[in-house]
Amino acid sequence: MTASVQPAEQSAATTLLRFATAGSVDDGKSTLVGRLLHDSKSVLTDQLEAVALASTNRGQEAPDLALLTDGLRAEREQGITIDVAYRYFATPRRRFILADTPGHVQYTRNMVTGASTAELAVVLVDARNGVVEQTRRHAAVAALLRVPHVVLAVNKMDLVEYAEPVFAAIAEEFTAYAASLGVPEITAIPISALAGDNVVEPSAHMDWYGGPTVLEHLETVPVSHDLTECHARFPVQYVIRPQTAEHPDYRGYAGQIAAGVFRVGETVSVLPSGRTTTIEGIDALGESVGVAWAPQSVTIRLADDIDVSRGDLLAPADDAPAVTQDVEATVCHVADRPLAVGQRVLLKHTTRTVKAIVKDIPSRLTLDDLSQHPAPGQLVANDIGRVVVRTAEPLALDAYAASRRTGSFLLIDPADGTTLTAGMAGASFAAVTAGAAEAAGTAADDAEWDF
Repeated sequence: MTASVQPAEQSAATTLLRFATAGSVDDGKSTLVGRLLHDSKSVLTDQLEAVALASTNRGQEAPDLALLTDGLRAEREQGITIDVAYRYFATPRRRFILADTPGHVQYTRNMVTGASTAELAVVLVDARNGVVEQTRRHAAVAALLRVPHVVLAVNKMDLVEYAEPVFAAIAEEFTAYAASLGVPEITAIPISALAGDNVVEPSAHMDWYGGPTVLEHLETVPVSHDLTECHARFPVQYVIRPQTAEHPDYRGYAGQIAAGVFRVGETVSVLPSGRTTTIEGIDALGESVGVAWAPQSVTIRLADDIDVSRGDLLAPADDAPAVTQDVEATVCHVADRPLAVGQRVLLKHTTRTVKAIVKDIPSRLTLDDLSQHPAPGQLVANDIGRVVVRTAEPLALDAYAASRRTGSFLLIDPADGTTLTAGMAGASFAAVTAGAAEAAGTAADDAEWDF
């Protein structure tokens, strides 16, 4: 495929960027989000009035912009973020979905949830404290989830008198660490969320900084919409067979294209059976089209009457994923009940759900120093580790590094449907380039964690 198929409406002015914020407790994440919303004129008048009233009731002289996202009563009482808060806003240049994630260690699973679909992560650091344990933990989670862009926001620069050496030292330390994890792009920005420096408007106190503001970077960072380079994947969600007088022989397979591009006449494989056929037609919004791309919801008609049902995957015959019953993956355990070796679970991958058993838990990862603890026997809430799962039926599974959508899965308790674990198939971290490894030292080699 060489020709671009992006529609005209997917221009820079209307592209969507999903991003997440993370950082240690009291680093100012919610204040940054509130400042971003306020200064970009994305807060309604009644919302601002409600925040002003709540701030007055708490004895604060100025409106506390963190209250725009800290909506739970416990969050406001403690002044912390507990749950993932989603905000939707837009500027003339781009639309945004923002996930404000909590900073406590016990809420690591919440950050995994918020960052799992993000294309950019904003990691906040208190300029007074520098890179701390939780900063490294959040960088590691972003690397595990293959977030392509990371912004280091060095906050509270006003409390260190806007000193350039303080910012430079923090930026150098964080960049070296994140590069050692394989993070492809890191941008450092000095800010004061409380005062508004370099959030939406450039700071008058840091003339030594010539880079973009946070909002300017969010508006201009490249968004991964080059669909021609994706592995085409179409999980079948529903089989449409009306059998009416108008459509007596119609048989279509409906779903959302997970990745890539499909064209009429293309030869595809139906997985996990492996049978091949060609695309006879594509229907979108009641009309026949010649080409369709992610994330469109379409109905695909095939030339041959073969057995295709919900949970099957259509992929180009020359670019189909491997089919396997043995899944090796990095997982984040999100349930309060533990995950143990020998436990029977359901594995949900795209639209397919199969029975499975946890064959092994080879290791548990400590995000603080990236050390691994072999054979832990079980994973508890917020643990990240390696697992080996054997499924009752074959799965067409990509590596998570190749496709975040078709390389991810969930482990579910078959007794009550509780989500136990979020999994990412394949190796843990991206491969580190020689230059990045040299810059970061030998810490990655000592960790022995699939670098």
